[in-house]
Amino acid sequence: MSSETYQGLVLFDFDGTLADSAPDLAEAANQQRRYRGLADLPYEALRPVASQGAPGLLRVALGLEREHPDFEATRQQFLADYAACMTERTDLFPGIPALLENLESHGLGWGIVTNKVERLALPIIDFLDLSRRSAATVCGDTCAHAKPHPEPVAHAIRLAGYRPEDTIYVGDDERDIIAGRDAGTRTIAVGFGYCEPSQAKRWGADAYVEHPEALWDTILALLPSRT
Repeated sequence: MSSETYQGLVLFDFDGTLADSAPDLAEAANQQRRYRGLADLPYEALRPVASQGAPGLLRVALGLEREHPDFEATRQQFLADYAACMTERTDLFPGIPALLENLESHGLGWGIVTNKVERLALPIIDFLDLSRRSAATVCGDTCAHAKPHPEPVAHAIRLAGYRPEDTIYVGDDERDIIAGRDAGTRTIAVGFGYCEPSQAKRWGADAYVEHPEALWDTILALLPSRT
């Protein structure tokens, strides 16, 4: 491994980019079906909407849309059930631990910008031992706006002490690419999370990556400078 050092910041979305949290989210969604005497849905039916949070999962699990009178009560129950199981099956995607070590050993800062609210995101980030290493962690309720608004990304850049032009934002949802672009960063769309890869390629990111193992070389290619 090269001992060369670089300058810059890499920010990551959390669910579907750094962490594979879909198994625990699917468990909480199926719990809502069990309350109603319904059989569990296959994991494969729920995984594609994991990045959409409660609205997407409840739509697939129960056919509930936001406008339904039972939606809010069901959403609150879903969140309570998810909080009870959210570290049982969640782990970093294969290849991500090595990537973070690579970033750190080459002098690069990294952080997390997620739309997950703090009370659900921070315990998982702590559980995965990332809190002490992250240069900035911004959640869905840290700022007045959530992604695709650029403010969470801009806030993370300020917290970490970098400039937008020295920053790359990595995510598996179009909201991530929009937020990063509007905040002035370079962007990488990943196809190993919960999105449809063919869609991710059309988001207009600066680069597209199919596997976590390819992120390191892609990040290096997008960095503005090195020392």
